Amino acid sequence: MNAFVFPNFDPVAFSIGPLVIRWYALAYIAGIVLAWRYVLWLTAKPPRLLSRDNCDDLVTWCTVGIILGGRLGQVLLWEPGYYFSHPLEIVQIWKGGMAFHGGLIGVILAMFLYARAKKIPFFAVADPIAAATPIGLLLGRLANFINGELWGRVTDVPWGVIFPAAGPEPRHPSQLYEATLEGVLLFIALFILARRETIRAKIGTLSGVFLIGYAIARIVGEQFREPEVALSTSITWGQWLSLPMFLYGVYLVWSAKPVPPRPAASPSPR
Repeated sequence: MNAFVFPNFDPVAFSIGPLVIRWYALAYIAGIVLAWRYVLWLTAKPPRLLSRDNCDDLVTWCTVGIILGGRLGQVLLWEPGYYFSHPLEIVQIWKGGMAFHGGLIGVILAMFLYARAKKIPFFAVADPIAAATPIGLLLGRLANFINGELWGRVTDVPWGVIFPAAGPEPRHPSQLYEATLEGVLLFIALFILARRETIRAKIGTLSGVFLIGYAIARIVGEQFREPEVALSTSITWGQWLSLPMFLYGVYLVWSAKPVPPRPAASPSPR
């Protein structure tokens, strides 16, 4: 059987003197910028619960949450033994190693603190960001593929890929499966829903659908992905972490209530 041999992409996109820019970093930067632009477009529609200034501020807050939460999630949830043995590598995020579930917790905390500081309903902040998150997930999974990491299980499908770091056997390109499920399909589903004003007004709905959709996508994707954490059960660690997301997402969709739009500011006297 013929298998595609991984082309061993250079993880460095380009360098300027001592400054080295990796594809992994570019994926995060592009994901954040594109998500920000999408959130601006989405929040310009009724019920207009966030202002342009709110969206601009949230870029910084959420970026910090993604980086800190994603890295700490990788360290604590996935590879604590390795990183505690190599503590200097904890800060080397440019080499890859960001856990989605940790990043999600970091972003939730950032959104909570921002919403409380600005006296904005939490899900008025969370919904548009949830709708934009698949953009970053798509680019992140493509970066995983370019890095030749998080490969799939051994397979005999015609499109199997031989990742040199994983041995000579062809494997599922599970990074591309996850990019399609978590990125493309989930974005399309949320985009269709977010176009409806009645859905946008029931804050918590988009966040709930995102959690449900991501959990399903991750549970399915894990069937083809080589487990990173060895468990004695047939359910992988990634699937276990996704189950609470699914259940809470169902609760959010079920309990979502419409909120009145933010009143327009009065014109300044002339």
